[in-house]
Amino acid sequence: MSQTDAVLVLVLLSSFLPWISGSRSILREISKDNKEEVEYAVELNTTSFDAVLGNTPATYAVVEFFANWCPACRNYKPHYEKVARLFNGPNAVHPSILLMTRVDCASKLNNKLCDKFSVAHYPTLFWGPSSKFVAASWKPKQEKSEISVIDDGRTAEHLLNWINKQLGSSYSLDDEKFENEYLTSNLSDAGQIARAVYDIEEATTTAFDIILEHKMIKLETRASLIKFLQLLVAHHPSRRCRKGSAEVLVNFDDLYPSAVQSISKPDVVMGNGDGALRNFQICGKEVPRGYWMFCRGSKNDTRGFSCGLWVLLHSISGRIDDGESQFAFEAICDFIHNFFICEECRQHFYEMCSSVTSPFKKSRDLALWLWRAHNKVNEKLMKDEASLGTGDPKFPKIMWPSKQLCSSCSLSRGQKDNGSGRVDWDEDEVFKFLTEYYGETLVSLYKEKGLLGNGATDGVLEELVASTNAVVVPVGAALAIAFASCAFGALACYWRSQQKSRKRRRKLDVI
Repeated sequence: MSQTDAVLVLVLLSSFLPWISGSRSILREISKDNKEEVEYAVELNTTSFDAVLGNTPATYAVVEFFANWCPACRNYKPHYEKVARLFNGPNAVHPSILLMTRVDCASKLNNKLCDKFSVAHYPTLFWGPSSKFVAASWKPKQEKSEISVIDDGRTAEHLLNWINKQLGSSYSLDDEKFENEYLTSNLSDAGQIARAVYDIEEATTTAFDIILEHKMIKLETRASLIKFLQLLVAHHPSRRCRKGSAEVLVNFDDLYPSAVQSISKPDVVMGNGDGALRNFQICGKEVPRGYWMFCRGSKNDTRGFSCGLWVLLHSISGRIDDGESQFAFEAICDFIHNFFICEECRQHFYEMCSSVTSPFKKSRDLALWLWRAHNKVNEKLMKDEASLGTGDPKFPKIMWPSKQLCSSCSLSRGQKDNGSGRVDWDEDEVFKFLTEYYGETLVSLYKEKGLLGNGATDGVLEELVASTNAVVVPVGAALAIAFASCAFGALACYWRSQQKSRKRRRKLDVI
């Protein structure tokens, strides 16, 4: 080979090296992806067992007791997961019907739980109404128990057949996530909003998942997140979300120290606490995911998260006192502006916030402003969805509330040239409707289950003390905002006392 030929070969090889390297990288990624096993069944332990099964929206549950060292259990797991994917997770084919869980009896933590159910071999499967598993036990030959052993679930096909017999259903392992053609769209039924408690929990959890995934906690957004957390601690309609928000809030300074502001540029991403923050679970580990009960659309890509977030904001606006209205307005506007990742939506909402020229003095004013803002968004989306055909046919955007939901809210209704609704509203009646719909009716399901605390501030304090032993609390300018709000007075006093105790202990440590 001549010197010229050798040079040519080297040039050709060098041109192929990046492609070869890239191909190997792609193959590694494919191999990695193939090794990652998606688990749909929810793994429970002694600590989470009652909480998850007591709070799931699913009517029934299957509990598998297994041991991680058991070869038969390992072989059975793919069968169990094949059925679980139909009912569990964000892409559940048939959500809110059945929760499939598992408990590892090889863990010492779960010994007493497995003994309560008389588990004598692995795997053992139980069936029953979800709520009946709470504080329950099971014995062989036990009479009058709504919990029963699944005696024919040795394959995915057999297990699903057994479930179908219990439910009178005809689910198939080949079912795919469906366009919900038979979803009720009876918007005139005011009681449907009670189901939205679960959707608000999921929307809250999803919002914070997005914040962490996109590393959106920065020095310039830190204070607005703290403000919104303070709002959730006092007024989130879900008790477990109030508790989770409080746990995040009292540890926020450790996760994202404010002292960094003096030495860093304002646009630096404060990502060091993201991993630790994920461990707090803003609405608890047992929060249902993928159900979208009130907010479930008739098409897979409609409603869901955005609907749940709107319901959350309306519910907060209906729960605050007059003195908190401006604080709540600023917290909501800043949160959407800094943490909502739909750019066009974010900008539109920011423009509506910026158009407000005087502070809110009444909770009524905030509730009605948010209602008007929502209708402005609906009016804008009407045009877009009409021209692009992207709307949900069973849940079209309307000027809300409808006549069926609130007959006294509107004095008259007409049509503008562009097809959107023109309504003369009785705002006193609208405010009354908003308060009842997003207040009493929304949380009625929680009242029935006995999950609500006795009052906003007192309940928050009790939950905060019970949920954490931490003495590291948020300090600085962000807390000063909370202290100015009447509803946070008791909470502020608690934080202050904890901070003083912390300082005293530090002095003693130094001495």
